[in-house]
Amino acid sequence: KGKLAAGAAQLLEPLEAAPSDVIEREREAGRSYFVETLGCQMNVADSEIVGAVLEGAGYVRAEEIDSSDVVFVNTCAIRENAEDKALQRLQTLRKHRGPDQQIGVLGCMAERMKERLLHNGLVNVVAGPDAYRDLPNLLSVARGEQAAMNVQLSVDETYADIAPVRMGESWMAYISIMRGCNNMCSYCIVPFTRGRERSRDLDSIVREVEEASRGGKIKEITLLGQNVNSYHDRSAVVAEAADSDSPTDTYKIAPGFRDLFRARRGGGARFGELLDR
Repeated sequence: KGKLAAGAAQLLEPLEAAPSDVIEREREAGRSYFVETLGCQMNVADSEIVGAVLEGAGYVRAEEIDSSDVVFVNTCAIRENAEDKALQRLQTLRKHRGPDQQIGVLGCMAERMKERLLHNGLVNVVAGPDAYRDLPNLLSVARGEQAAMNVQLSVDETYADIAPVRMGESWMAYISIMRGCNNMCSYCIVPFTRGRERSRDLDSIVREVEEASRGGKIKEITLLGQNVNSYHDRSAVVAEAADSDSPTDTYKIAPGFRDLFRARRGGGARFGELLDR
């Protein structure tokens, strides 16, 4: 058991950054990517973040899987059936993979299964929900029979500074306002696959909403989070905090309920304030 734990810890250590000339070659080559999304609306939003990260590194989006240099499957782990579906899809992709095509698995199943997905060369890249910034580096490392993995969870990653690449011609947009969950329900795997609860800063959400609605194409916006009622932007301690007559903490518990999470208390912007904006 001790050896297994030590080996797992070694696998989870951060990768060294790929040399800048390697990343520059990727940019010049104009390699293409394709993201196939399974699971929830949060995965849809995450796939658009992945697209923005890859295009920022010089990749271009392919219209078809067969014509892409890189294929990512964004996965779900909420039920066994969801993982079975994802594994079957990955096996199919591996069977029909092109000679130089890379296959990667993202999302909650990647976070839960970790190095097991690298066995038998099923995929080249495994990246958890908080490791998408590292994808260009992982792809540069995982060439040929090589594989790379980053499944480290973060206590502060929200991708707030990344403008997502809207995929498809949909009239709706999904915007993530927070990530992770602290509830630790006995039946739910989310805290273990998406980490601790943390909220995006309010201003970045407002900017993304304004950008999505610009031009009139987007008619409906859905704000996403594992528990949006727990949204709490502590960086947005309002200007009234400087005024001793203005309370900085308006958090109230409904009669008959108890709050086990003191981390949710204190000043800052709540979900209701976000909606008011």
